[in-house]
Amino acid sequence: MNRIARWSGIGALALSLAGCAGMSNREQGTVVGAGLGAAAGAAITGDVGGAIGGGVIGGVIGHEVGREQDRRAGYYDRYGNWQPY
Repeated sequence: MNRIARWSGIGALALSLAGCAGMSNREQGTVVGAGLGAAAGAAITGDVGGAIGGGVIGGVIGHEVGREQDRRAGYYDRYGNWQPY
């Protein structure tokens, strides 16, 4: 049973990472931040409210970090079009 659970977890992780392939840094940061924040909130408080609060805070922080990474990866030209470096 332990082997089945381990391989199921590895498969779920691989599928979830493959789902992030077309996302921007902002979107990836939001998803990862929310997930880590929810896990940390649940571990610290031990209840659902802490997980929700941690997920919200982590999502906001991840969103802002990803937005800054996207900003550094390119610029807007004089016509308002995004141009990568």
